[in-house]
Amino acid sequence: MTAALAAALTTMAARFTDAPDPAGAAAAERLCDRASALADADVAAYGRYVQARRQYGRLSPETVDALDTAVDVPLQVAGIAAEVAGLARSLADDGNPRLRGDASTGCWLAAAAASSAALLVTENLAGSPADARVAQAHRYASSARAAAAGLVG
Repeated sequence: MTAALAAALTTMAARFTDAPDPAGAAAAERLCDRASALADADVAAYGRYVQARRQYGRLSPETVDALDTAVDVPLQVAGIAAEVAGLARSLADDGNPRLRGDASTGCWLAAAAASSAALLVTENLAGSPADARVAQAHRYASSARAAAAGLVG
């Protein structure tokens, strides 16, 4: 939901710039919709994983499959949040100065969402630290944090 909120703020900042950016607003809105849907998907995926562990045990194919889904959802969130952070940073730098605070807040929230999602991926794959999804999640988080780090305030 944090990634969705970040995208919603970014959408607003894109819509109300001095030179409106319909493509940027549409992109941010799509990211908001995707992030919102993933919030529900995350709850369902983790619930499926817990159920599979209880029913089949830790190393069953059903549990491994459920874990993959429980990892892929926060990985997608991290990717979305990284995209949002980039859009928000651009708007904070070049958008409507009266909405700089909104764009900056969107960027910071996106960085927090990407970092949190990367942590979830890492924790869910604690038994497989070399899994490529761990590195990808951390790249997304690093990108989002870099976008936020240059903001003043």
